[in-house]
Amino acid sequence: MKITSAEFLTSAPGLRGCPPPGPPEFAFIGRSNVGKSSLINLLVGRRDLAKVSQTPGKTQLINFFSINRAWLLVDLPGYGFAKVAKSARADFNEAVADYLEKREPATLRHTFALIDSRLPPQKLDIAFLGWLAADTASPYSLVFSKADKQSRSKTQENVQRFEREVIATLARPPTARFITSAVERSGRNEILAAISGLL
Repeated sequence: MKITSAEFLTSAPGLRGCPPPGPPEFAFIGRSNVGKSSLINLLVGRRDLAKVSQTPGKTQLINFFSINRAWLLVDLPGYGFAKVAKSARADFNEAVADYLEKREPATLRHTFALIDSRLPPQKLDIAFLGWLAADTASPYSLVFSKADKQSRSKTQENVQRFEREVIATLARPPTARFITSAVERSGRNEILAAISGLL
């Protein structure tokens, strides 16, 4: 897929403020400071579409970007620093939970959940993915980020451990997994090809 245009569309504090259902939506979410903004900028080929911050939890609104005027990239607030709604929804933003639970499946085509490839399985990630797999309808994939921060063998080791300890326990497995690095620009084509296949 070639990205010819990427434009900010709107921000929403919750589900009611989201754009009317229409163009297909592809959502990106992850624990705070997982590199989500850097990945989004890599995907669209721009340095400043999504704001990169050194402060975890910077994204507080649901941000919509129009890509090629054909589909929407949805930047969801990171979980882990947002105020907890209820324990059943794990430790993440209530507006995010409403969006992922209630957005029409025909509109929300896919969710990409980011995982820091450098770390062993984290409790927040395990809790979030357990909820995502059990209580939402959207197909989802895992995106292991920051692969440039360590050797390829260490990345593969951590991904395999995550698959053994976490993915095997989920009520609904991810449809795919990707390994990415915004620095090395790796994983971009694979994710865009997956999105293209779902349009």
